[in-house]
Formats: sequence, C-alpha cells, structure tokens
Amino acid sequence: MQCLYEASGGAGCGVATYHPREPKAVFILGPEPSADWTYGFSRRRGVIADARHPGAAQSLDAMNYAPPFAPGALRGGSHVHVFSPDGQWVSFTYDDEVLARLPEGGMRDANQRNVGIAVPAGPVRVNRNHPRNNDGDYFSVLVTRTVNHPKPGSDEINRACEEGWVGAAGYVRADGSRQKRALAFQGTVIAPDGRELAEVYIVDLPEEIVAAPGAPLEGTESTRPAPPAGARQRRLTFTAARSHPGIVASPRHWLRVSPDGTQIAFLMKDDEGVVQLWTVSPNGGEPRQVTRNATDISSAFTWSPDGRWIAHTMDRSVCVTEVATGRSVRLTAQAPETAAPLPLACVFSPDGARFAYMQQVETQGASLTQLFVVALPDELRTPVAP
Repeated sequence: MQCLYEASGGAGCGVATYHPREPKAVFILGPEPSADWTYGFSRRRGVIADARHPGAAQSLDAMNYAPPFAPGALRGGSHVHVFSPDGQWVSFTYDDEVLARLPEGGMRDANQRNVGIAVPAGPVRVNRNHPRNNDGDYFSVLVTRTVNHPKPGSDEINRACEEGWVGAAGYVRADGSRQKRALAFQGTVIAPDGRELAEVYIVDLPEEIVAAPGAPLEGTESTRPAPPAGARQRRLTFTAARSHPGIVASPRHWLRVSPDGTQIAFLMKDDEGVVQLWTVSPNGGEPRQVTRNATDISSAFTWSPDGRWIAHTMDRSVCVTEVATGRSVRLTAQAPETAAPLPLACVFSPDGARFAYMQQVETQGASLTQLFVVALPDELRTPVAP
C-alpha cells in the first residue's frame, strides 16, 4: 500500500478514482477549516495525485469565489471526479458557493447540483480577492442546465447528478455519425402530478469549449456558469406513467454505460416494486429490463471491459448479471445482515478477471470497512480471440 497524498491543517480528502492509463488518482480535497469556512458541498475541489511523485498534488479545478469571475474557473465545490475513458477529461458534480450565499427569492439562479467537466486547456489563473481562491491546471465548465422551477410534465430539470461517460469512444448517433464525447446523468423532473422523478438524460459534449452567445462560461453574481456552445442536453426516459416511476434513489448509483456506448444502465423498480437493472440507448427509445430477479439489486455497479457482465450486490451476496440474457450469478455466499457487502460500487479490474467490493469487518471490537476482491470464474469469461 502506498500513500499518494495526505491532507494537512484539518482538511480531508476522499472519493478517489483512478486514471485509466496512468498511475494517477483524482479525488476531493476539502478546505483547511476556519471559523468562517468549513467543509461543505460548495466548498471542496478536485486534486490529482501521481504515484510517481507521492506527496505532491496537482489542482484540477480553479476556484474563484468573488467577482470578477474567470472563464474556466468554478465558484463552488466539485465532487466525484471521474476520468474519461481516454484519461483526457474529467467529469464531476458541482454546487455553487456564490449562489448558495445569496438570499432566497428574487431574479437569481438557485444553487442546484449540476454536472461539469474539466479539460486540459489550462492553467486557469484567478485573482486573489478572496482568501479561498485557487488556480487550477484544467479548464472547468458546467455542461448541464437546470432551472429554478421546472414546468410539470416538461423536460426541464432542477438537478443533474450521478453521471457516467458514454462508451470508450462515445456512441453512434441514429444517423450513423459518431458523437465522440457524451455524459449520461440523472436529471430530476417534475411529473405532471407534481412529484419529483429522476430520469435518464444525456449531454453531448463539444470538442471545443467556447462560450455560447450571451451565456458566460464563468457565470455572474446571480447566475451559475453556463454550458459551452454545442452542449446538447436530451431526456432519454419518460417513466411517469409507470406503477413505480423514476430511477431509484436507493441504492444510490451512478449511470454506467457499456464500453461500446450502446447501453446506458440504471436501476428502476419493476411493476412488482423490485429494483432491477435496466438499459436505454443513448439515442432514446423504450428502456429494456435486463434482470427479472425476485430480490432487489442492492448496490451501485460497473460493466466488465468486454461489455458482457455487470457486477453488483444482491441478496447479501456479490453477483454478476449477463446483460444479454439477464442471468444473475451469485459469486459469494449469502452473508449475515451485519456483514453484507456494502451498497457501493462493485468495480471490475481492467482485464475483467476480477472485481472489488467493500464490506464491514469486525476487528478488535471495531467495525471497519475493508476492500475485497472476487474473481470472475473462468467459465464466465469471454474467450480471447487468438
């Protein structure tokens, strides 16, 4: 085990994800707390640590908490940073500190969770008129658009979150052309009856990050940063008429997309109220129910590199589901309630031979979260072509 970075001054760090090709991790770094500035959703940032240079940290996103705001800088907190499959871009969710400090009401944007990206077009330098401002090595923008009060029954959303990169190289549009980069995410709509529902959305990303006319990337004192020109946000699922509508909130999960970019996976209840795996195309259409199990899928999940399996927990066991057939295979014995696998992500290794999950373990009178690895049996692996 190697320590890549250790926070100091009372700051904390966590939620690390790894680069797909290089020995780097990106993670949240909270602020060094003071009487007037403590950790919060809108007070955190992304940092990259390199295993080749342990102890050093590269600031992912610039933070600019007071005007004038700089294009490419954020004004709040970024969270759950994930490298794109090629390792070039980073996605994250975001909350805005500038808007969070404003009084309620009036002609201003509400502080709502959104999805952003950081691209290697930095560095971004910011002024020093706020003690918590910092420079960043990447150029960061928001790519989703929320509204304060979505119209019931419309495609407007008041929250964007739990995103996932679409495909190892994007996806093929209905017209046969390729969209190189896109993010699937959960968007919260208002159903015709007034209920809030999470639905599957996608945003196609432009290759060049430039401001749209009249919409500053950096935002203003009363508006959040605007998506760049060419960012196209679309709704993919329409579940309000179902007996159990919407993506489930529990277990919390991030949308994950097949390596070939054809299937966006999510969790939704079936007509009997059981949480099942479903997929939908990035081009839209009817969602497909993958599993028809008697018990709930109980965790976040990931795809195997060959796109054949999805790893998850279910019925206090670690399982894989074959996406083409919906067949679920139990890989660990059913555990007692107190020692069941945690409802967090089951993550495949790059070679698809095994995956990692977490579980509570009693050690010397304390219950500690530990990391476990289970192998995918040989008979379930896709043969490698000669």
